[in-house]
Amino acid sequence: MIKKDRLIRLTQKVLAIDSQNPPGNEAAIADFVAKDMKALGLEVKVLTYKKNRPNVIATLKGSLARAQASKEALLLTPHTDVVPIGTGWKFDPFGKDIKSGRIYGRGTSDDKGNLACAMEALRSLVEDGFKPRKDIILAATSDEETGSHAGIKPLLEKKVLKPGLALVLDSVDFDTVIAQKGLLHTRVRVFGKKAHGATNWRGINAIEQAAQIIRRLKKHEWSFKKHELLNHPTVNIGTIKGGDKVNMVADLCEFSIDIRYMPRMSPDKVINVVKKTVESVTTDYEFIIDDLQLPYEVDAKNTYVATFLNAAHKLGQNARLKGSDGATVISFFQHHDIQAFATGFGKSGTLHANDEYAEIKTLYNGTRVLEQFIRDYDKI
Repeated sequence: MIKKDRLIRLTQKVLAIDSQNPPGNEAAIADFVAKDMKALGLEVKVLTYKKNRPNVIATLKGSLARAQASKEALLLTPHTDVVPIGTGWKFDPFGKDIKSGRIYGRGTSDDKGNLACAMEALRSLVEDGFKPRKDIILAATSDEETGSHAGIKPLLEKKVLKPGLALVLDSVDFDTVIAQKGLLHTRVRVFGKKAHGATNWRGINAIEQAAQIIRRLKKHEWSFKKHELLNHPTVNIGTIKGGDKVNMVADLCEFSIDIRYMPRMSPDKVINVVKKTVESVTTDYEFIIDDLQLPYEVDAKNTYVATFLNAAHKLGQNARLKGSDGATVISFFQHHDIQAFATGFGKSGTLHANDEYAEIKTLYNGTRVLEQFIRDYDKI
């Protein structure tokens, strides 16, 4: 049975452990999760791909033949890192404050509240004597906030995780994410020619060229098919730097671009649009791709998605199909032929903000739904 008071205490315990990323050190919270899951009798492995960035893999083993139980396993995966706390909080960022049914603290919604829900659901199942047919795996991963290079990515690439279904616990308000935009992060370095500011015609101003490129990129009309769960493609200029001095013509300007593109849009074509736009202004440039993620979507009628929605509705919760304009780790699973979708029980509008919070009733009901879904998935 899910116990609300225990869930609250557990949430406060994980919030109290500092795992801000950057700088990135999840060793203490990984140790806490590993010890807690071992105490339940689960098989626990701790795998580290970068110093102080461990990942905890805890498995409640199923009764089917070992190969089948593993192949049809259900993976629950929240992340253990949080964005930096920053300044300006009114409430304690490490989970001490509870007010008006809300737990405050960095990570309550993204993503330690969801981590606590998964841990409590597993504890409840074990206490109730639940004997699954299929493996139930909790992967509490590191480094999600800076690209998952020490977390879910290597775990998949090295085939440590090979479940039948991945349920990514990294969403809010029971939103059930089945579609996600692709992501392109790139930097463009524009090269010009130095000259005195008073005789600027003798130089080539890289900043002015960059400004022309940016204006043209922002005006570009993308060709795409509308999606019922996603907004249109977006282009954001995140950073820009260049020049040495006010009275010098700048010979270098670098700017970064964040592009979120739609399912069925080709990433190669998106990249080509950016390059052609740059080349409409200058051919003297460098193009650097920092991150490229493919769009992702799963059929709204997918059996596992329907099972989750039914579990939520059975317990009186309004789980809704959603698309993500941002990036979660669900897109990584498609490269390994693993079905995935995301859900979670944080509070929308509070992620990465000061005085981040989650509603206790949502965490509690979310844990109940999660436990019910595990039971229902095991019957499929």
